[in-house]
Amino acid sequence: MTSELVRILTDGGHTLVVSGTSLRTFDGRGVRDLYRLLTTEPEVLDGAAVADKVVGKAAAALMILGGVRELYACVLSEQAQTLLSASSIRVDYGRTVPHIINRDNTGWCPLERLCRDCDTAGECKKQIDEFFNQ
Repeated sequence: MTSELVRILTDGGHTLVVSGTSLRTFDGRGVRDLYRLLTTEPEVLDGAAVADKVVGKAAAALMILGGVRELYACVLSEQAQTLLSASSIRVDYGRTVPHIINRDNTGWCPLERLCRDCDTAGECKKQIDEFFNQ
């Protein structure tokens, strides 16, 4: 299943593909699509297989909280890898990076920085909620 999702992700130029009760593709930047799914349609993530271009600690936390079953990340941050290793999600990835960088390539992704010192997915979610509610 995951190889087909990766093909859809890369061939379609998508940023996120979720296969659960249905197959859904997303083209947004950052974790906004995952956040919206978790907060408004959590059933879409529960038990789903996911392929994502870039997974940092914030995205990993949202997937853990959403009950994702398996994940393929083209790029996975070391922080996300650590958080995911304590979960039941089966993870595969193309490459790891120390951290996710911001869109300007000038420093850390804001959510990666905010979640850096969080120990659990729940702690990350609090930071993500504050970020999106600003």
